[in-house]
Amino acid sequence: MKIDASLTTVRRRTDADLDACVDLLREVYEHDGYPVSRPERPAAWITPPTTVGAWVAERGGRPVGHVGPAGPREHDAAPGVWSAATGRDVGQAVMVNRLYVPPAARGHGLGAPLLAEAVAEAGVLGRRAVLDVAAHDTAATALYERLRWHRTAAVAQEWGPHGTVAVHCCATPGAHPPHPVRHPR
Repeated sequence: MKIDASLTTVRRRTDADLDACVDLLREVYEHDGYPVSRPERPAAWITPPTTVGAWVAERGGRPVGHVGPAGPREHDAAPGVWSAATGRDVGQAVMVNRLYVPPAARGHGLGAPLLAEAVAEAGVLGRRAVLDVAAHDTAATALYERLRWHRTAAVAQEWGPHGTVAVHCCATPGAHPPHPVRHPR
């Protein structure tokens, strides 16, 4: 499927979008191995209880990308790293979650506006957007760096049945001290 980014919009996700978002997630998992652990219940994975909003990039009435920021969970590393670096309460962070665009829709500038919606929602809530990304996910890391996100730490994090995964914790510009915090593995 060839995507014309000029005909693509970003809008809030609706319940009617979930089946299409599950299909997109299946494509992304098969191509990239994201998420690290294949969700047994993909629709539930896309909509965790801590979600604070969700958006889709849409082309021709069909989703071609997704993001769903959420409040921090106990096992998320990025909010704790950000909190330690800034002195702000961990509850003031919003995790950028469930950001994915299938291979056929990549290279058309869809990730940036999806990410911008997550950051904007964090701002509306009076919070700061943070994220973690698997160190081996070079495409996602390149997107975040291009959009001026800052790596605040490199940590080993427990990610489901696959065990420990090396991740980069990142925060939006202005959300951290100028030098990354290093945490032992």
